[in-house]
Amino acid sequence: MIEVHEEVIHEIAEQFKMILESSDQAIYIYLDDIHKVSNAKYADLLGYSSPEEWQRVKNPVETTVAPQSQATLVAHYNQAMDKMSASTFKVTWKKKNGGTVDTTVILVPIAFHDHLLALHFIS
Repeated sequence: MIEVHEEVIHEIAEQFKMILESSDQAIYIYLDDIHKVSNAKYADLLGYSSPEEWQRVKNPVETTVAPQSQATLVAHYNQAMDKMSASTFKVTWKKKNGGTVDTTVILVPIAFHDHLLALHFIS
């Protein structure tokens, strides 16, 4: 299953390449804690040197989301996956250096090769 997920995240990154590279917003696409992709703006927002460095984070909710925002993010993710509905909400992120940043997130469910992923636009 890991190989399938690696293929899915690689292909979704290719399909969304123009958006990931051109958007003014920070963006990440999440399949699971290991299989995720982001643009440079998202990595920079959190203080990572590159999207690849952020992608190596094994527990992204615990590592990059402030404790007061974790339940909110998970609830909106579950709603997106269960009801196929988008939402907009506030999230405070934890930066790599220990600081925080307040944002607004638009979370949209997307289907790709029979997998549900969560597309996040952050401003």
